Amino acid sequence: MTRRFLAAVAVAALALSACGRDGDDGGAKRGEAVSGGTASGDLSVWAMGTEGEKLSVLADAFMKENPDAHVTVTPVPWDGAHNKLSAAIAGQQTPDVTMLGTTWVGEFAKTGALDVVPPELVDKDDFFPGAWETGVVDGTSFSVPWYVETRLLYVNSSVAEKAGISAAPKTWAELTRAVEDMRTKGGARWGIYLQPGQTGAWQTVMPFVWQNGGDIYDGQKFTLDSPEVVQALDYYRSFYDSGLSTRDRLREGETEPKLLSGEIASFVSGPWHIGLLDELGGKGKYELWPMPTGSGDFTSFIGGSNLAVFKGAKNRDAAWKFVSYLMRPRVQVKWYRTVADLPSVQAAWDDEALAGDKRLALFGEQLDKAKAPPSIPTWEQIAAGIDTELEKVAKGTESAADAAKAMQAQATSIGTGG
Repeated sequence: MTRRFLAAVAVAALALSACGRDGDDGGAKRGEAVSGGTASGDLSVWAMGTEGEKLSVLADAFMKENPDAHVTVTPVPWDGAHNKLSAAIAGQQTPDVTMLGTTWVGEFAKTGALDVVPPELVDKDDFFPGAWETGVVDGTSFSVPWYVETRLLYVNSSVAEKAGISAAPKTWAELTRAVEDMRTKGGARWGIYLQPGQTGAWQTVMPFVWQNGGDIYDGQKFTLDSPEVVQALDYYRSFYDSGLSTRDRLREGETEPKLLSGEIASFVSGPWHIGLLDELGGKGKYELWPMPTGSGDFTSFIGGSNLAVFKGAKNRDAAWKFVSYLMRPRVQVKWYRTVADLPSVQAAWDDEALAGDKRLALFGEQLDKAKAPPSIPTWEQIAAGIDTELEKVAKGTESAADAAKAMQAQATSIGTGG
């Protein structure tokens, strides 16, 4: 989901009340085609956070191309966005277009309120595979990826050099050894900082599961108690048991100075930390490492935000034309230059603004192997349960096997909401 906000618990009643509507057959649907020509008429758009504050830049450019169209962008704070969307759907007072956190798509699609992406509007092959899948529910595309993010390891260069590390580790064993060396030889108090449970920790730990060849859901049942998951949780716990990561959760704003001072040798985070570290005078003092592999691939988490059109849109054609406009590579690059959101369209990464930055290029490479959780209505509830168990694992009060069993039982009890 977007970096600025994680919904704590989904409003399950809204999604569950919609089960049995629009698509109980489970088959993929095709959206209705959009008319040709330029857009016209009034168009309302909701967007959250900084995106909502800055989207008028692109809306103005769209209106120059489509002089008969008028776009009104309403900024919505992230902390009230979920409830506002839920209320709008319940009251049938939705905008034409809305921005959605990637983990919300399944929930809102199941309400029956989202329009199906029209055929030939965009080509799914233009997008990073993991990003495209965030908008697909039961085989049907209900939203289009707008911008993306993934996670890499940020590493204090001086500490790594003192530890004698000349290349990024490629395997779990190599990462453990590197983290140990950065603590014992590099002088760091903590070789790595991994979030010890609590809200959002699943975004750090689930990549370990994927790297180990495991998964969360196979399309029929949850698989959170598989051997691959247990091994991934054991690996996660090993950093705490070995004293390589603190068991205390750091407050917002603590990790950056601790990395630059060398107190923490490394942490996992997304592209926004480039700007945060550079602002603290850290440019040239840190490096980026791709994620390692277990028995699987070097997978990381993919997040970001998508754009969706409501079935109740008063101006459906213009709405989808605006979404399509935002997916043009040059427009994606302009958006990156405006707010530093990474493009979801792969061709945009050929632009010098991104290709010329080696740090961003590493994120682009990682996006090829990034994954998201399943697009199911109940994901936020399931994630909250996972986060709770992860805290027990990190604190050393629960074994990996017991945590996996508890996660599986909770997820199965909650269900998919379909």
